[in-house]
Amino acid sequence: MSGFECPKCANTDYDTGQFRAGGGTLSKIFDGQPPRFTTVTCTRCRFTEVYKADKSRLEDIFDLFTN
Repeated sequence: MSGFECPKCANTDYDTGQFRAGGGTLSKIFDGQPPRFTTVTCTRCRFTEVYKADKSRLEDIFDLFTN
């Protein structure tokens, strides 16, 4: 990701991460896999933006067998 500038402090250095939003057992059974999100965090002030990540069909199949 090039051209990132923190909207709070104008810093241009950042870290990225990922997480999955999960629900209970029933939501996992009926809704499939929980959505995946990507985070971008400013290294100076720690302001974090969250973006919904795209997921490939292969990841869906892998998740089905590993979760």
